[in-house]
Amino acid sequence: MLPKNFTFGLMQNNEAEILNEWAIKEGWNPGLSDQQVAMHYDPGAFIALRHHDEFIGGGSIISYDGLYGFMGLFIMRSDFRGQGLGAQLWQYRRDRLLSRLQANAAIGMDGVFNMAPFYARGGFVLAHRDLRYAGIAKGNKATEVTPLNDIDHTILIAYDNKHFPAPRTEFIKSWIKQTGVFGYAVLKNAEIVGYGVARPCHQGYKVGPLFADTMDIADKILSSLLSEINGELVQIDIPELNTAALKLAIKFGFEESFGCARMYLGAMQPEPLNTIYSVTSYEFG
Repeated sequence: MLPKNFTFGLMQNNEAEILNEWAIKEGWNPGLSDQQVAMHYDPGAFIALRHHDEFIGGGSIISYDGLYGFMGLFIMRSDFRGQGLGAQLWQYRRDRLLSRLQANAAIGMDGVFNMAPFYARGGFVLAHRDLRYAGIAKGNKATEVTPLNDIDHTILIAYDNKHFPAPRTEFIKSWIKQTGVFGYAVLKNAEIVGYGVARPCHQGYKVGPLFADTMDIADKILSSLLSEINGELVQIDIPELNTAALKLAIKFGFEESFGCARMYLGAMQPEPLNTIYSVTSYEFG
C-alpha cells in the first residue's frame, strides 16, 4: 500500500519529458525521439508515481500487442529514494504489465547489475548480460548496403520478427523514421539478411537494432552507418554471448563502457543471439 497522498497513474507528456531529463542525468543517454515513438505505439506504456500532483518517479511498461512486454526507464527522483517507494513503483509496473499481456506472455528487462537480486525476488531470471560498447564513429559505406527507406516494409518486418519475441510492425516503422536516423540493410535474393539503425541521442548516436546473419554482413552495415556520422560518439549494446559482435565492436575501436542484466519473467523462447549484434534499446527491448 502506498502512503497517503501518493498515487500511480498514466504518465502525462510533460512528465515523460521530466523522466527523460532524469535519464540523461543518470547517464542513460536516450535517443532524442525514443519516448515519443514508444508513447505513440503504446499510450499505456509509461507509468507515473505522484506525491499529491507532483511527479516523483516513473517507468515504462511497453506491451507488444499483448504478446510480449518490456520494462525499462525505471527512475525515482533522488529526494524520494530510500523510502521503499521505488520498490512499490516497480512492483506496480510489473503487475500492471502482466494484466495487459496475454496469458503466459513473457516480460523482458535490462537492469543494472546491482539491482539484479531485487528483480530476481520479483520473479525475473537472468538470461545473459548486454554490454554497451562506445567509441568514435569511423567507417566507410559498403557498396552492398541499401537504405532502409528503399526497402519494402514487408520484408523488413519479416526479418525483424526473426529477432524479436513478438511482431512490432508499427513500432519499427516509427523507429526507423525518427528525425536524423540512418538505416541500412543488406539484401540477398530479394530478402533481407541484415539491417541496422543509427539514431541521434543526447550525446552522439546509438546503433540499434543491428541484426545480421553473419559477422561480415554486420560489418558492412555497421561501417556504413558509422560513415554517416564520422567523428561522433557512438554506443552499441551487445548481447555478451555473441562473441562475434564483441569482436566487431573492438575492431571499430569501441570499448566496454556499461552493461545491463537481461532478465525475463515467464517462459521465453530463446532469442537468436548469434545474429543480434545490437539490441534495439535498453528501454524497449
